[in-house]
Amino acid sequence: MLSESFKVEIQSELDNILKFWVLHSIDEEYGGFIGKMDSKGKIFQKSPKGAVLNARILWTFSAAFNETNNLEYLELARRAYHYIQKCFRDNQYNGVFWSVDFQGNPLDTRKQIYGQAFTIYGLAEYYKITKDLSALQFAKELFYFIEKYSFDPINGGYLEAFAENWEPLEDLRLSEKDRNDPKTMNTHLHILEAYSKLYSVWKSDFLESQIRKLLNVFSEKIIDKSTNHLQLFFDEKWKPQSAVISFGHDIEATWLFLEAAETLNDDELFKQFSSIAIKMAEATKEGLQIDGSLLHEFDSSINHFETHREWWVSAEAMVGFLNAYKIEPKATYLSIVQDLWSFTKVNLIDQKQGEWFWGVFDDYSPMKDEDKIGFWKCPYHNARACMEIIRRLEILEYAIS
Repeated sequence: MLSESFKVEIQSELDNILKFWVLHSIDEEYGGFIGKMDSKGKIFQKSPKGAVLNARILWTFSAAFNETNNLEYLELARRAYHYIQKCFRDNQYNGVFWSVDFQGNPLDTRKQIYGQAFTIYGLAEYYKITKDLSALQFAKELFYFIEKYSFDPINGGYLEAFAENWEPLEDLRLSEKDRNDPKTMNTHLHILEAYSKLYSVWKSDFLESQIRKLLNVFSEKIIDKSTNHLQLFFDEKWKPQSAVISFGHDIEATWLFLEAAETLNDDELFKQFSSIAIKMAEATKEGLQIDGSLLHEFDSSINHFETHREWWVSAEAMVGFLNAYKIEPKATYLSIVQDLWSFTKVNLIDQKQGEWFWGVFDDYSPMKDEDKIGFWKCPYHNARACMEIIRRLEILEYAIS
């Protein structure tokens, strides 16, 4: 079960995360936000700035203001919005650039669909708190360009990436760690996330139709029905190209599926994906360790576990297993959440400098070569986890009372 102090601790940690970003992420010299801070707190002033980092900052502080009405958070959300508009928006070919240099000039001008999706996610949350129609219009434009260039009308789903002018690319990878395949689970999951958020502020029939198609792609193509794990990489016709299991994405997907079904207000869809969520949560338990942590990945082709623990995996797992408890109130799910939090407090939260380490190795030593702030290290996973946990606990408390 959860400790009596659990909710208070999560609220305190949310405050700590947001305070860290308020104090350390703003780039006073060149505008926007810094591109990189290492695990020891050293800032690399001339590092590139990524679309994903800035879109996630936009979402985080928009959502944080929505929860708290703290005007400081609203100011950071506005800063992120205006920087994206000024530096990341491609006014010639449309969409957003993948990265800009430290001064805000276009650097990597490719149109990575993952980046377009996260920008929609941030813009929709920003519109929710400001009612700024220019933000909503920007989000709609990105949606239509994803549908125009990335949607596959023959095989379903979305292609990964395009050149600056939306022409095809040979290298479609999200990062150097990824396979070069035309379709991936990861991009589809975050398109679903972005489209669900956009639908919450814009009730478009076309958008609703595409969300339903995305959920169908997951249930029919991406989820391996024999294992209840997500498959990660595919060719254009949805033939799987990898045997790797990502436990963090498995458990993250469980609650994002239900968020989409809730947003559509579809009881049958919610019931369908509630059943899927429980099956996937049970499958995710294969990666749980005796110390309360969740492993990163498992490659079934070579029977090998990737044994380091990453910050975002623990964050998403707490939300996912609490969400599973909401569907089926089994005490074991709450115990898993408590154990994950206990592991996180001891091993992932940087008690001296603030924020969370990227992760720890199997011997619990921090992954010191990874960023504290960076292209992929953002406040989104852990801050969102705190907000989602608090919201779910309040719903459960209300139901019990």
